[in-house]
Amino acid sequence: MNKRAFISFDIDNDEGARRMLAGQAKFPDSPFTFKDNSVKKHLPGDWEAKVRRRMDNVDVVIVLCGTKTHTATGVASELSIAREKNKPYFLLAAYSNKNCTKPTSAFASDKVYNWTWDNLKLLIKGNR
Repeated sequence: MNKRAFISFDIDNDEGARRMLAGQAKFPDSPFTFKDNSVKKHLPGDWEAKVRRRMDNVDVVIVLCGTKTHTATGVASELSIAREKNKPYFLLAAYSNKNCTKPTSAFASDKVYNWTWDNLKLLIKGNR
């Protein structure tokens, strides 16, 4: 059975990368389904409560790291929520040719993995 994935990403800068990742969920050999993704803080109500509810229904959190992820406070909060909920997560470089940064809530030991199809399948299965 495929894992349900929440994609955390810098919505202001990395929407194109998120669309590509969500598209990969449609591949016939994909080990994951795209369940939900980041929300913007200006949504009505408590956006963090909405993220918590969305994360209740996923198996893994993919944190897409772009060039400005270190400034994306929403991504930092989503990673913290994933940890609070004991959701497995991994950091994925959104671009192979750019310096991708971690969210400020990432641990120093959190590795940013290269985004290849084979690598993504292994990461979804827990190989990290």
